[in-house]
Amino acid sequence: MQFKRRLKTSATVDLVPMIDVVFQLVVFFMVSSTFILTPGININLPESTTSEPVAVSRLVITVAGENEIYINKDRYSLSQFAKALGNVERKDGGNLILEGDAGVDYRLMVRVLDELRKNGFYGVNLRTRETR
Repeated sequence: MQFKRRLKTSATVDLVPMIDVVFQLVVFFMVSSTFILTPGININLPESTTSEPVAVSRLVITVAGENEIYINKDRYSLSQFAKALGNVERKDGGNLILEGDAGVDYRLMVRVLDELRKNGFYGVNLRTRETR
């Protein structure tokens, strides 16, 4: 008597579930990532040996000169800057990042800080470059 073997073993790998999982991971990381772009204003930051990373803020004030004060990417003179601060929405509890060019006069930085305080911005982080 001869028996026929009915069960045939076949080894196939189904890649569709693995592709689904990888796709879901890619979508998850794309959605959960945050990108905060700082304006591309070319300044020479002063160096500091004790510099620390500053807290990320959506509001960046850049002082490049008397007539070159930027709120994020919008340019103002010092007189316009005081008026423009009144229209700025205070997020993050009034915290912001202040950048100043290394060649900017100290009096100008103090005047900018005064205007910030008058308008309710007290959490000012100064951005510097780490000395190498």
